[in-house]
Amino acid sequence: MNVYENCPILENENFILRLVKDTDLLDLLAVYSDERAVPFFNGDNCHGDDFHYTTQERMRQALDFWKQAYENGWFVRFSIIDKNTDRVIGTIEEFHRDADDYFTNCGLLRLDLKSEYEKTEIIANILSLISSVSFDMFGCDKIAVKAVQAATERRRALKSMGYTESDEKLVGFDGTEYGNYFVLEK
Repeated sequence: MNVYENCPILENENFILRLVKDTDLLDLLAVYSDERAVPFFNGDNCHGDDFHYTTQERMRQALDFWKQAYENGWFVRFSIIDKNTDRVIGTIEEFHRDADDYFTNCGLLRLDLKSEYEKTEIIANILSLISSVSFDMFGCDKIAVKAVQAATERRRALKSMGYTESDEKLVGFDGTEYGNYFVLEK
């Protein structure tokens, strides 16, 4: 399966994951301007981007970059749609990472959610859509998701799904070491 040639739509009874679209702009602005949510976003190795966007113009720039990244095979950014409200409530980014550290041959998954969705059951429900197919979609033998200490609901969800907290550090392009990763192995 080549996710960059044919991006799947993943769906369960509560949520849909599909490639981001321009029409997601206003819903995504509500996510990325949510100051309670921003501390849980993973900006590791993202050239200083904290993913706190407060204007439509800045959100448009991010959307344009995410679409360009997909077209170039850098990463996939899925919008997460709540089927009950038909609104985008966050995104999942994932890509295959090869590196000179533990996190090589890894599907690095970044989950950004609006703060009211940062609940154990919801996170587990969303991750259940992508965790099982990530190994094939991204040709990896492990999946890594960051969950800072303050993200207690997220950490609980990851543990409930079989992810284990890793003591290993992800080493960035500039040598910076990043921690707080949970790993699911194939």
